[in-house]
Amino acid sequence: MHLSLFPRLNAKKGPMNNKRYQVAIVGGGPVGVALAIDLGLRGISCILIERRTEPQRLPKGQNLTQRSVEHFYFWGIADELRAARVLPPDYPMNGIIAYESLATDYWYAPPLREIVNAYYFQNNERLPQYQAEMVMRKRMAGLPNVVSRFGWSAETVAQDDAGVRVTIASDGRRETIAADYVVGCDGGHSTVRQQIGIERTGADFDQLMVLALFRSRELNERLKRFPPRSTYRVMHPDLKGYWQFFGRVDVEESWFFHAPVPADTTRDNYDFHGLLQRAAGFNFACDFDYVGFWDLHTAVAEKYQVGRAFIAGDAAHSHPPYGAYGLNNGLDDVANLGWKIAATLKGWGGTELLSSYTDERRPVFQETADDFIEAYIRNDREFFERYSPQRDRAEFERAWNEHSDHAAPRVTNYEPHYEGSPIVFGPPGGVSSAHGSHTFKARAGHHLPPQLLSSGRNVFEELGSDFTLIALDADDAVVASFERAAEARGVPLKIIRDTYRDGRTAYEAKLMLVRPDRYIAWLSDVAPASADAVMTRVIGAG
Repeated sequence: MHLSLFPRLNAKKGPMNNKRYQVAIVGGGPVGVALAIDLGLRGISCILIERRTEPQRLPKGQNLTQRSVEHFYFWGIADELRAARVLPPDYPMNGIIAYESLATDYWYAPPLREIVNAYYFQNNERLPQYQAEMVMRKRMAGLPNVVSRFGWSAETVAQDDAGVRVTIASDGRRETIAADYVVGCDGGHSTVRQQIGIERTGADFDQLMVLALFRSRELNERLKRFPPRSTYRVMHPDLKGYWQFFGRVDVEESWFFHAPVPADTTRDNYDFHGLLQRAAGFNFACDFDYVGFWDLHTAVAEKYQVGRAFIAGDAAHSHPPYGAYGLNNGLDDVANLGWKIAATLKGWGGTELLSSYTDERRPVFQETADDFIEAYIRNDREFFERYSPQRDRAEFERAWNEHSDHAAPRVTNYEPHYEGSPIVFGPPGGVSSAHGSHTFKARAGHHLPPQLLSSGRNVFEELGSDFTLIALDADDAVVASFERAAEARGVPLKIIRDTYRDGRTAYEAKLMLVRPDRYIAWLSDVAPASADAVMTRVIGAG
């Protein structure tokens, strides 16, 4: 159904009775706000319900991948995101990894996410999540078809063939919101997920962790023995593969710290200053601003959809803040789901399009949890059980050097893709996975690599907001066949024509059909037997 069928939604606050929305979003953290922006820019009317009135000022979710910053670019706020950075623009975003404490002689500073910058249109970025949220909230506030209800909580979710109803409450008041779809972006304890009966499974490490925010100029001075870095990870053999982790909020005095603590630890019965000093390997003065706790576990929902209700972000998958997989995966959920909901509401999405959200996104995070979080905890545990400079210094030093060599592959081998998707023309036997490789070769089911066009502009600057056909030295008849197929099904299609020369030959394909989320749905050097059959499949119509 078209947006014009709905009343104009100008007010951002106040009673919204007798209004129906196309999408109700429960949870207004970064994932929920991102979905509201994505849908709002696609002309979809949304209401966002969030119990907090302001973002939590906890410096979590800081490390944004290149792909995440690409999303901000297409939402029109990449420059604003970078301007909100707290650390200086040229401050290195990678970290130090140290053995036993930060006073050790055994440490290394591995290259991390920046080593794959060339394969994306935007470089990675680092800033506190609350800074990114403020940028996103401002963008959302400028969209007239998005209404925000901060200070309200969702209590119940019901659905039938005609739509969904979400009961929301604030200070004793209750309202019922009607919509075509509801998306739960409401965290690990998601009300939406519980209401629609989706179970989650995962690994529980039975380990309590502390998060401390503190200020210390003395620590900043003492760590000048290292090259400038944003994070400092301590690997102690007694910690069974878990980390003690110092992270900078700014370059002068503000820090956050994660570490395992005993199960009965409270704010009042533990010496957190002593813990910081043991991890540092020296004494230093500090002032605490916050002490909180979290449980070390992973959890992945069995499915991401029941009828007209979906879940995204931490509601669908939770994990410890190891490797910055949480927020980035949540934003990728948004990029995957947003266009599919919009296409369905606008009438050109096929009957199988929405179900492909679970098909594509769930395997990615399942492997992220299993192979990029849990496996590395186990591997680090086994490493420190086997190697010790006290037992055999020469053996330890050889192994420690090898340990440093493993940091880069963790980045280069993490390349989520949808080769096994039912709406992608992937390779025979392909599966959707978090494992992959980075290359400038175009591959069906994978993120489109950037390249310069003959105009001097990057191909990403020319992509449409819906489907785009990149045609390099392609026959007019082939392009016309795609245009007819798209028109027949009402699919918005932009054509990018150029020569198959210069860096564009790295694609090793002359025809590429790119989805709204910048993944390649189909590619070839020659005309397909039926452009209509290609278009039918990529929009989930059969």
